[in-house]
Amino acid sequence: MLKQNLQMRLGQKLAPQQIQLMKLIQLHTLEFEEELERELEENPALEKVQEDNKEEDYAALDEKFEDEGNESIDTDFDVNDYIFDDEPAYKSSANNYSADDEEYDNQALLTEGESLYDYLLEQIRLANIEGDDLKIAEYIIGNLDNDGYLRREVKQLVDDLAFSQGLITTPDRVTEILENYVQKLDPSGVGARGLQECLLLQIEKKVSADKAVSLAANILRNQFDALTNKHYNKIIQKYDIEEEDLKDALEVISKLSPRVGGNYDTQTITINNEIIPDFLITVKDNGAKGVEVIPSLNSKNAPSLRVSDEYKDILTTYSHDKKSAEHKQAALFIKQKLDAAKWYIDAINQRQNTLLQTISAIVQLQKEYFITADDKSLKPMILKDVADITGFDISTISRVVKSKYADTPNGIVYLKSLFSDSLTNDDGEEVSTKEIKTHLMDIIDGENKRKPYTDDALVGLLKEKGYNIARRTIAKYREQLNIPVARLRKEL
Repeated sequence: MLKQNLQMRLGQKLAPQQIQLMKLIQLHTLEFEEELERELEENPALEKVQEDNKEEDYAALDEKFEDEGNESIDTDFDVNDYIFDDEPAYKSSANNYSADDEEYDNQALLTEGESLYDYLLEQIRLANIEGDDLKIAEYIIGNLDNDGYLRREVKQLVDDLAFSQGLITTPDRVTEILENYVQKLDPSGVGARGLQECLLLQIEKKVSADKAVSLAANILRNQFDALTNKHYNKIIQKYDIEEEDLKDALEVISKLSPRVGGNYDTQTITINNEIIPDFLITVKDNGAKGVEVIPSLNSKNAPSLRVSDEYKDILTTYSHDKKSAEHKQAALFIKQKLDAAKWYIDAINQRQNTLLQTISAIVQLQKEYFITADDKSLKPMILKDVADITGFDISTISRVVKSKYADTPNGIVYLKSLFSDSLTNDDGEEVSTKEIKTHLMDIIDGENKRKPYTDDALVGLLKEKGYNIARRTIAKYREQLNIPVARLRKEL
């Protein structure tokens, strides 16, 4: 049985403008440029102000034109709200960079080159192979990854050949074609099913009676596990050789490539995007007043926008004829575009303000780091610290620093790398975990590679520097820095 009842419910809902702002904030400079160009194409009521037409008076958006989130269109609107005879055109700009600031352009480079796939196909078609065998060889080549490895099982290739090409074959036949034809192609090592096979294929093509080459091949074939685990003493005892002989063999192995397909383009066209900094950090020495660190936005993040004068004139023309349905519909369309343009300009203004306040707070907290460029001077900083200074929500700060970079006098810095947790040293002072990682790297870089420090030894060395850290924490930091265990760092 149907019943009617009345309920009151309190809820929160983001306005379209807020959603748009959140999306804009998390974009880095290149993505923001693309988004801006897309909006300019989709909304003819929005224009970018040319450099030679910029006005000195940057008018703020009038609050009376703000839409409170209503998505419905009021057909009885006042056209005068969209005509600005006494006010300068709407535009957005941030006066936090000088005219001679360096312009960072999108450095997308298009380069053409032959792919590994095309190179191998060209060779196999010139080989003494035809018919179904050629189809199998070409299919194997098509299943190689970018590094030149065959990662799939032979049985899977047999099934795929049967289903996709109607070619019935056996695993033994596919393996024979792989080993006798595909693995004989250039570059050496292509078609390998693992690292050991890849290195063996390369060294077997080295026609040499050299003792080091023969020993290297023997080690790769029979002592690969001992080699990868750096059990050098075991290898020396196994072959009854001197340490110098093993060094020579290891030098030969070190010249082999684990990624034989790495020198070839994976696609016909490759796009390389350089990092475009979102913020500019300037360090200025004011003498007796001290050193000043000045943050600013990349000029690409501060475009000058305005509402189209031409569209406002069109709205005036159509608004005079309120009886015509076509003109009324056209006026409604123009109103939508003008509203969208003003919302977008307001969002750009808020984005600039949010980005600038956030980078200013980061500079305030990490001023010493920007002056010295020394990781050891980094202070512990989490998102909440920046949020407390700016008054923004932590999620907003997270969106701002996401994928953003700053151009400092000491190079490009990834903003997220400036954030770290804190630990308390023996003096009771809070230090950044990044500072501890820097000390850890310095210790490992300076260790005797014949007898590298174990994690327990690293605990003692860091304790001498005043950092009382557990062994499992050392292991965690070492893994984060991509530093292997002591056994794998050992060298002869």
